[in-house]
Amino acid sequence: MQDVAQVWRLRRGQPLAVDTTRWVTIATFFLGWQALAVYNAAHQVFNPVFLPSPAMVLGAGRDLLRAGVLYLHILQSAWRLLIGFSLGTVAAVLVGILVGRSRRLESIAAPLLDLVGPIPPFALLPVFIIWFGVGELPKLVFIAYATFLPVLAYTVDGVKSVNPLLIRSAYSLGASEMQIFRRVVLKSALPNIFVGMRVSLALSFSALVVAEMIGADAGLGYLIIDSRNFFRMANMFLAASLIGVEYTLFSLLLGRVEARLFRWRKGGYAHALER
Repeated sequence: MQDVAQVWRLRRGQPLAVDTTRWVTIATFFLGWQALAVYNAAHQVFNPVFLPSPAMVLGAGRDLLRAGVLYLHILQSAWRLLIGFSLGTVAAVLVGILVGRSRRLESIAAPLLDLVGPIPPFALLPVFIIWFGVGELPKLVFIAYATFLPVLAYTVDGVKSVNPLLIRSAYSLGASEMQIFRRVVLKSALPNIFVGMRVSLALSFSALVVAEMIGADAGLGYLIIDSRNFFRMANMFLAASLIGVEYTLFSLLLGRVEARLFRWRKGGYAHALER
């Protein structure tokens, strides 16, 4: 008899093989890593200290848990990422809606975006530190800035891509400006906004790690730089792995929200053929 999770996936039209393949891929990766580390330790292809095995990384995590500091690093990074990503996304959506609805604002903003957009956010980190100091504020502002530009570009594109016939139809039915904005413009632009959020999520994590490597006393980025100073390779691999885990969790959460908002949307090659 099928379990509840399988029945739920079948009702939603999701193939069970997708989850199985995902877990098999992850398990294969870690087994390969373990085998490579064991082989290298036995045959000394290069210094075994440079490549700790997953078992050693888990041991380092256990030691940090017993010391009571691992949760602090994880929660500190998650909190910074959540606040900075949220601030950058909200600001980008608000500005993007204004720019997308006004040709005058677009003509003003487009040259500035073309000028600032190609500059990597990491090149401006010293500027944020000089302006805001080395506390929490520059880290949050830096993460928000890294989030801002991609979401802004996709929001503007989403607002400009709204079908004019939908807006004219809403006007003909007597809808107000606010109703047209909420029920037509915003809903039509939301798919693009979520694409921008997905793109900027990876940049936000990169900004988080870089920011925590400079002037922080906790966080996964700080754990990497602190482990480097004392040459604790297992701790470095642990912090890097946890960054990947946090990114995966945030990405899954974002994907769940997107799937729930756009349950009606089916398209692409995956839905082109019935199976």
